[in-house]
Amino acid sequence: MGCKNCCSICLQCLFGYETNVMLVINNKGVGALFRLIQFLIIAYVAVYVCWVQRAYQDTDSVISSVSTKVKGNILTNSSAAGVHVWDVPEYVIPPQGENTFFVLTNVIPTLGQRQSKCPEVRWNTSICFVHFHTRKRVQTGRCVQYSDTIKTCEVQAWCPLENDTVIPKPALLGAAEDFTVLIKNNVQYPKFKFRKRNILHHINSTYLKNCTFDRKTDPHCPIFRLGDMVTEAGEDFSVMALKGGIIGIFIDWNCDLDFPERFCIPKYSFSRLDNKNPENNVAPGYNFRFAKYYKTNESTETRTLIKAFGIRFDVIVFGMAGKFNIVPTIVNLGATLSFLSLVSCFFLFFPFFPKDTYLSKMPLAQYLSCCS
Repeated sequence: MGCKNCCSICLQCLFGYETNVMLVINNKGVGALFRLIQFLIIAYVAVYVCWVQRAYQDTDSVISSVSTKVKGNILTNSSAAGVHVWDVPEYVIPPQGENTFFVLTNVIPTLGQRQSKCPEVRWNTSICFVHFHTRKRVQTGRCVQYSDTIKTCEVQAWCPLENDTVIPKPALLGAAEDFTVLIKNNVQYPKFKFRKRNILHHINSTYLKNCTFDRKTDPHCPIFRLGDMVTEAGEDFSVMALKGGIIGIFIDWNCDLDFPERFCIPKYSFSRLDNKNPENNVAPGYNFRFAKYYKTNESTETRTLIKAFGIRFDVIVFGMAGKFNIVPTIVNLGATLSFLSLVSCFFLFFPFFPKDTYLSKMPLAQYLSCCS
């Protein structure tokens, strides 16, 4: 008998089919709470999951390439360099950068440097060492008279030595704010086989020769005035040009590819990236040195040393594209139905039932079976 009962129970478990028990609770408070929770779940899925997150879409990250071309020239007249016309090969360093370009705005030139011996200009001292290396030069071990009151060390270096303690004010190339730069940006989303560039279909060569980016009147023009970009970043170009800095040019390519291709357009924004806070800012701005070498009639190697201050512009491209896909749609639909099924378990509302109802007299096992 025992063996037969065991076999019978096993067959019932194997071939039996269970159905859920449905109970209708006539309670306005419980019903209202039940519908409210259902509404909140549906609103969360419809508004946040579908509209904000677009969870029904498959996504891909942008792949980008950038090239830039700066235009403009400046005529300067300084005591150090005299009359000089600065054109693109001189003030854009290097001529081609990787997603970045540098525009010269201020310089400290040191003309006619040659390899020789000359007095150090930094300090007054009578103690010198042979072959003692400082940051830019080597001491010879001799103490020489720099002036009537200053005695300093003799050094082997490019002489005369650079004196960069006084920065020209206003900036020598402050008029660079009127320079313009053409930014050509090509993007693609490989997963969707989508390609586009920031020079849109309606832009032709005639339009490019006359347009300048303006957020209100011409937001699609890829030619930008340097001064306008610095202003949109919240900075004063004349102040920033003195010691230099770094400006970020952000190109946003977030696109919904369920809409036609013409709606996928870049959005531009600008921000200063380096630290301009004077507190705890030991080396503010952006500068570097470079030299121009030549030989005199005596075949002596000579150079002009330039300490260059300027603004580096970093082009930063980012974005995400989305397009409808059945797989994430089914996944999110299934998650929504799962949430709604949890609400249907009336056992969650048990604390709200009156004590004299029929449900309060049911055994716990029956409650659990109703919610299974």
